[in-house]
Amino acid sequence: MADAKALQQLLDKQAIYELVNSYCQASDRHDHEKLRGLYHPDAIDDHGGFFNGLASEFIDQLPAIQAPMKILHHNLTTINIVLDESNGECNYAEGEIYVLAYHQVDTDDGLIDLLIGGRYLDKYEKRNGEWKFSYKAVLADWAKFDKPSQNSLDHPLLTGSYIGKPGKDDPAYSLFSLIQFGQQN
Repeated sequence: MADAKALQQLLDKQAIYELVNSYCQASDRHDHEKLRGLYHPDAIDDHGGFFNGLASEFIDQLPAIQAPMKILHHNLTTINIVLDESNGECNYAEGEIYVLAYHQVDTDDGLIDLLIGGRYLDKYEKRNGEWKFSYKAVLADWAKFDKPSQNSLDHPLLTGSYIGKPGKDDPAYSLFSLIQFGQQN
């Protein structure tokens, strides 16, 4: 019986890990349809002073928020997930997820870089057998700001390389057949 419980814990943590990775992928590709599917309908998204409310309302605002963002690149580092098994069945979990999030933003004064080191303070619920976010807060531990941008993708060594882009113009959309966009993998 202990083996079955350990296996279920592993499966639950893996499902949550994949959920968090899907969040980063959907955010970076500006894939709002996929992002919407990662949250429960009553989920809260708390981006501090930037936004705090229903995740669906935040996602509705993302096209305008992300329009000037030429590059978004979220990298997960330390992942701490704790399952609540207090009632014998696990349908709730919490995660402290460390993230490095790079943003290149087109402003009236030109391109700027913003690199944020922070954490996601997440709450997850398994409903109808599927883990999704019920709450997500974004916490900043540090930030580095460069004006003008220090990032350049036009170096000769990159000539002919695939270059990531927001949305469906990203090369991954045409190169992959197994990794799906617009839905959770």
